[in-house]
Amino acid sequence: MTTLIVTRPRPQCEAWLARLAALGVQARALPLIEILPARDVAPVQAAWAALATADVAVFVSPNAVEQFFARAGGAAWPAHTLAACVGPGSAQALAAHGVPAALIVQPAADAASLDSEHLWQQLAPRRDWAGARALLLRGDGGREWLAERLSEAGARVGAVTVYHRSGPHFDAAERALLADVLGRPAAHAWLFSSAEAVGHLQGLPLAGQRAIATHPRIAEAARAAGFHPVVLARPDPEAVTQALKAL
Repeated sequence: MTTLIVTRPRPQCEAWLARLAALGVQARALPLIEILPARDVAPVQAAWAALATADVAVFVSPNAVEQFFARAGGAAWPAHTLAACVGPGSAQALAAHGVPAALIVQPAADAASLDSEHLWQQLAPRRDWAGARALLLRGDGGREWLAERLSEAGARVGAVTVYHRSGPHFDAAERALLADVLGRPAAHAWLFSSAEAVGHLQGLPLAGQRAIATHPRIAEAARAAGFHPVVLARPDPEAVTQALKAL
């Protein structure tokens, strides 16, 4: 049986492994990105203080949700502020923190891809964005596409760094797993949800390594790094399971 290597940040790996196991997939965690709290928490706390004045808060990932709510200090989500995100993982995290389902905006269930472009298709018609206040909650850096669309529509957009990323820090077991994967590529397949994660494998012998990517941009990065074949799947365990069978 092929072992799927889940490269998501450590906080999300356990849930993914459990859901994959329920689907009959043998999987191991090898986090390629470490998620750390914001270097400066003052802007995060200020964002919470001003959240009630925002018309929408956009979360770029489940990590953004978790790190932002870690600084909530007992505050409740404002009754009129939309919470926008690009995927079901973030939506589930928002719901777990008490954000009402009616306020969560995400790409349509049948969207061709889960990204900013498909989120904007849902956000754009929700209201007249002229004069609205939008808060972008993210890691250090990231795409500006959605912020640009909101600004073009007349919204005032502010970005707050709620976490920062670093390269992987493997323990002894993880180093042994990496060596096994590199030595037996036919027995493994990688799951990538970030092009940055792919980049952290640059310089390693990747010939023969297979991969599943959750977005075309990530697939391009995997192919450029030497992975072949690379197949696409939506970022949910059921779709990934089907993609693994296709490999």
